[in-house]
Amino acid sequence: MNLSKRDIKHNWHPYTQHKTASPVVAITQGEGALLWDENGKEYLDAIASWWVNPYGHSNKFIADAIYKQLTSLEHVLFGGFTHEPAVVLSEKLMEILPSNQKKIFYSDNGSTAVEVAIKVALQFHYNKGIAKTKIIALEDAFHGDTFGAMAASGISFYTQAFQGSLLEVVRVPIPTEGNEQKALQVLHELLATREYAAFIFEPLVLGAAGMVMYSPEVLDKMIALCKDYSVFTIADEVMTGFGKTGKTFATDYLVNKPDMMCLSKALTGGTIPMAITTFTQEIYDGFYDDDVNKALFHGHTFTANPTGCAAAIASLELLQTKEMQLNIERVNLSHLDFENKIKNHPKVKATRVLGVIFALEINTSSQESYYGNLRNKLYNFFIENGVILRPVGNIVYVLPPYVMTNSQLQKVYQTIENALEIV
Repeated sequence: MNLSKRDIKHNWHPYTQHKTASPVVAITQGEGALLWDENGKEYLDAIASWWVNPYGHSNKFIADAIYKQLTSLEHVLFGGFTHEPAVVLSEKLMEILPSNQKKIFYSDNGSTAVEVAIKVALQFHYNKGIAKTKIIALEDAFHGDTFGAMAASGISFYTQAFQGSLLEVVRVPIPTEGNEQKALQVLHELLATREYAAFIFEPLVLGAAGMVMYSPEVLDKMIALCKDYSVFTIADEVMTGFGKTGKTFATDYLVNKPDMMCLSKALTGGTIPMAITTFTQEIYDGFYDDDVNKALFHGHTFTANPTGCAAAIASLELLQTKEMQLNIERVNLSHLDFENKIKNHPKVKATRVLGVIFALEINTSSQESYYGNLRNKLYNFFIENGVILRPVGNIVYVLPPYVMTNSQLQKVYQTIENALEIV
């Protein structure tokens, strides 16, 4: 019995209605931007396996760092202990993070990084005896699947079964071009009530919403407004961090920096689950007290896992090489060339590019649901043609490993062009 048939006996996959879904693809090997299934079929991983794998599959440099760490210290609890990989990683991150970030808290994945940020925002005010229990977020945001992160997310079918159990979150329109003033006005009105602990946002690009983009200038104004009302700002850089937007962090495009940042996905180069939430000194000081009850009582068994830290250190080293920075520029230029070629296609409604992110919106006569017929038809077409792309409704996006070659990129673009003919 092959792997895919054995898999279905016991495994429950994410975001999958197993009664109607196509059989899963069983992957047995990866190298660079390529994956191979159990039958030897080759696939181009054009979304870096959910945005985590910028340096290519089976990266030897990261693998060697992991192996070396495993043979000296694979794990030790982080409660009351520390170790060199965690210290070195924190030092290296401080060199590249915005200068207002001073403290790092380790967790396991993007959802938990957001969960930590939300809990900190709420407890900071609780510690000071201030009643601020609400959060502001953007419409159509996605911040994760744990309860706090889910509450901050705006994609309704992900959250509708849990509406009565979620933290109170009020939403602001996405400040896309032409919608900036409305978004600023709504944000201002909410802030003026002085009921909110924090404003959380995906900086410049809302990933799961379909790579919806907005300008650094309007985000700067939104952060400035929050500072005027002493409301913390949380930049969810889980997707955008580590080069995706063309800069190390999307917040590097900003003048006003967030109070907290959430990092995961590409942090370890797609090897080991790990996440980080970073904070200003002011926030850390809000928990620094003789009263033990004002401490942050939050932790994970694998917090600051040494092996994950070693993978992250190696990943940062790769990111900062001249070769990788040139790869990011090359992919961006390739996307821009393809955008120029395809944007006037009669079946293309809109295109957008930022860094290594390309998105194309298909003209449709009706509103397409997130996992609707068009999306499924496109997804199956891409898989059949050996390209891994996961459309969001009528939006096709490409977010490839930085090491994807020019010829591989051209195959991805050509497959998208071919897909437009079946729409």
